[in-house]
Amino acid sequence: MTMTATTPTRRFTLGNALPALTGVGTLVGFFVIVELLIQTGALNRFIVPPPSEIIASFPRIIVEEDVLGRFVLTLTECLTAGIMLTVVGVTGGVLMQRFKLLQQACETWVAALASAPVVLCYPLFMVIFGRNAWTIIMMGFVAGLPPVILKTLEGISGTRKVLVNVGRSFNLTPSQQFWKILFPAALPTIFVGIRLGLIFALINVVGVEFLINFGGLGQLINELAERYDLAGTYAAICFVVLVSVLFFMAVEKAERWLTRAE
Repeated sequence: MTMTATTPTRRFTLGNALPALTGVGTLVGFFVIVELLIQTGALNRFIVPPPSEIIASFPRIIVEEDVLGRFVLTLTECLTAGIMLTVVGVTGGVLMQRFKLLQQACETWVAALASAPVVLCYPLFMVIFGRNAWTIIMMGFVAGLPPVILKTLEGISGTRKVLVNVGRSFNLTPSQQFWKILFPAALPTIFVGIRLGLIFALINVVGVEFLINFGGLGQLINELAERYDLAGTYAAICFVVLVSVLFFMAVEKAERWLTRAE
């Protein structure tokens, strides 16, 4: 009994480790190929710096450019925008599913906003909020809001009718039916919307930091690019990638926790 219980666990662990190892190996192989192409002159080092120089610039960027402080600022802005768009987006999707008139009136406009280049509106946001962190946060919030609303609406509307009928057979109140049937069934789709919203929010947060040259990693990328410090610029971009990785790890853990709770 003990042997049969232990063997599947080991296989499961190896199966989980293999994709991660493959991804890391692919990334390392890509960097090695780029390094070789630059060293042989196939790629221009004045356009793409060698990965070895990018790695070597990390200590300099951390010490001289206060990258950790900028990292915390960008992460805080993204988290603030993420919390806002999650609360407002999920609430908006629920209200649109609950009131059909509201859905018919607003769904097309929300979908249009999802495809609009919101980042171009940053001068208007600067007039309203000033040249500060709130302009960046609100830009990320507005850009990431539509997918959360639309996916929440899709998830709740797509709940299987048999589940709804089971709730009715137990004489559940509308509130009980929502919290015990509709919302748990829609959670996977809602989290897809939250992930998409976070992608748009992160892109716009860093982009607006770059455009208005105010705080965070976006400003750092702008400053390094103006100095023509290519290795440092690419290193700063790597820190932006790190922010996105931490973002999605947090969302994934939250999704697992909520799924277990349900």
